[in-house]
Amino acid sequence: MINPHTLFLFVMLSLFVSCTQENEISSMNSQDWEQRSVDSADLTSLETGRTYLSVYSQIYSQNEHKTHDLTVTVSMRNPNPEDSVFIYKAEYFDNSGTSIRTYFDKPIYLAPMETAEIIIDERDKTGGTGANFLFYWNKSPSINSPIFEAVMISTYGQQGLSFTTQGVELR
Repeated sequence: MINPHTLFLFVMLSLFVSCTQENEISSMNSQDWEQRSVDSADLTSLETGRTYLSVYSQIYSQNEHKTHDLTVTVSMRNPNPEDSVFIYKAEYFDNSGTSIRTYFDKPIYLAPMETAEIIIDERDKTGGTGANFLFYWNKSPSINSPIFEAVMISTYGQQGLSFTTQGVELR
């Protein structure tokens, strides 16, 4: 028979370990990206493009020595009701222009009118106050380009702040 004190200590230790496990700090919205990947050879006849999107994983608060951490939701949108668009690279950069991570190993498609998301956790400070993304994409010449937007948000105590940014298509 197990001693009740030993059982209590075991339960408390289990709870402590489960509470201190670190979660991923940057992720795609929970979707199976492997199922939506496409062969890049199939995209060679399509028009290519790039879009720049500024995001902020931190903003200055009160002065240049104090920052406020933000959660970033990046939306990748297909505004076309009848055709897919393809994103073959989503690269995240910090203030100094250093690449932090690339989100796709293979090109993915966005079905007509679909939105997919990348979430950057509030604890992920690697981007800093001048973080940004470069998106590389393909589409049929006769349809609209994909749209890239970001929502930055933080709620601290009884305060909350949020704002948005929109991507700019590069030439």
